[in-house]
Amino acid sequence: MIKTNCHSAFAGLSVLCLAAFLSGCSSIPLLDPKGPIGVTELHDIVVAFVLMLIVVIPVIFMALWFPRKYRASNPNAEYDPKWSHSVKIDLVTWLVPAAIVLALGTLSWKETHKLDPFKPIDPSVRPISIEVVSLDWKWLFIYPEQNIATVNQLVLPADVPVSFRITSDTVMTSFFIPQLGSQIYAMAGMQTRLHLLADTPGVYFGQNQQYSGRGYSDMNFKVSVTSLNQFKAWVQKVKQSPNRLDLARFKEISKPSIDFPVASYSWVEQGLFDSIMDKNRNYPGKIAIPPREKVTSSGMH
Repeated sequence: MIKTNCHSAFAGLSVLCLAAFLSGCSSIPLLDPKGPIGVTELHDIVVAFVLMLIVVIPVIFMALWFPRKYRASNPNAEYDPKWSHSVKIDLVTWLVPAAIVLALGTLSWKETHKLDPFKPIDPSVRPISIEVVSLDWKWLFIYPEQNIATVNQLVLPADVPVSFRITSDTVMTSFFIPQLGSQIYAMAGMQTRLHLLADTPGVYFGQNQQYSGRGYSDMNFKVSVTSLNQFKAWVQKVKQSPNRLDLARFKEISKPSIDFPVASYSWVEQGLFDSIMDKNRNYPGKIAIPPREKVTSSGMH
């Protein structure tokens, strides 16, 4: 009776722990994906976690069971001081981990190619193009087709693929929207590509996950996913802004600053993204290192 009650209590505790874990998923962005890339990555995390539990759970069980079975007060425990080898144990300890490593390797190979950030999500659908520039310590988003730009605000239409071109005007940083997936680096003088899609309207969180200096912890941005009509209305609203983003204005906002306010620009100088990349390229015999300027807290110069 006592044994049955213990099992029932353990089962009840397990259910409660599982329910508590799942109830908190919405507060963990990686466990609450809002797009196909994020969903696939979550699936891969769960599969890898379950495969590794095949090793972890038996080890935890044996760590609890062995001391109990072979305790000094148990006269029924088998005692064999001359034991030195077991073919069965060797097979289990070698073949099971080998099978898990093979399964994880196969999963990683397939999913790495499937989730190639350069690969369009749906080649039959034309994506929206967005150029991303990492600055100290803020993000610049250029919409070349709409000829507008924003700082620290990214607006996307739901169910429409997005094609990002990403670079940095400073040190290497990491562009990441956890609920949409695919963290990718931004590097000066280089271009990386990323394709994402958000399938649920809402407000999400974007960040830099690569330490990049004093303002690293504040280098975040808001991601607003709207309907296509709302996105078009937002574009028209930005086009009414009196601010224009030419090279001189870019030099101003690129100065190191913390807590730079959200800003919108109704016009962008042609080829600005490529100009930013070109000026940071290293040529033979020349290493261009931009001077560090005084940091401001408001972002207004």
